[in-house]
Amino acid sequence: MQFANIEWRENKGAKNSIGQPYSLDFNDVYFNTDDGLAESEHVFITHNKLQQRFSDANLSSFTMIETGFGTGLNFLAVSALWLQLAPKSATLHYIGIEKTPLSIADLTRAQALWPQFTDVSQAFITQYSTLESGTNHFSIAAGRIQLVLQADDITLALPQLSQIADAWLLDGFAPAKNTAMWSSEVFAQMARLSKKGSTFATFTSAGHVKRGLYSVGFEVSKHKGFGKKREMLSGIFTGKN
Repeated sequence: MQFANIEWRENKGAKNSIGQPYSLDFNDVYFNTDDGLAESEHVFITHNKLQQRFSDANLSSFTMIETGFGTGLNFLAVSALWLQLAPKSATLHYIGIEKTPLSIADLTRAQALWPQFTDVSQAFITQYSTLESGTNHFSIAAGRIQLVLQADDITLALPQLSQIADAWLLDGFAPAKNTAMWSSEVFAQMARLSKKGSTFATFTSAGHVKRGLYSVGFEVSKHKGFGKKREMLSGIFTGKN
């Protein structure tokens, strides 16, 4: 298994001195340098309507698939919201796909940027030392959160999945820098692993992403992006095109 090749860069405008990770493999940032958590909340939580969906008193389980697990920021933010809002008997099934996972040292340093998620982060990092290529299982918060981290290329990982996603988080590096993450093969697998009403959200508004998702049965909408990003996409699976 190849770990991510990372450079830690200082951000003069940041509120901390830890620095932020930069991918030397893809020449791209892992998250918005102004406020990665705020972007995660704006793009993935708001536009997948997770607050409303997690608050359903009849909810028993919810499945999310993230393409591009990265630092685990989205997982931490979603998990915290789940523990706050979802029924205590319900289970979050979170599937993350990452070809080049962070080393445990880089992951620990990255997640220290969000101390509000320390409980989930520490439970995750404690189990992360056993990470290996392929499928990795993590149980967090007394089993209320079940994480599966697929340490593999997305073209190999997605065909192995059978769980149907209630929501997708499309968060690979920018399409121009990581084309494999935003391919027609990926979109076809998304359709296979979706049901009527499954949603997606992503920071990008690239035309080929919009067209690709529409072609496999997603209704796609543009919205105001976060910060300097003018537009983003979200949508819902109908099975029609």
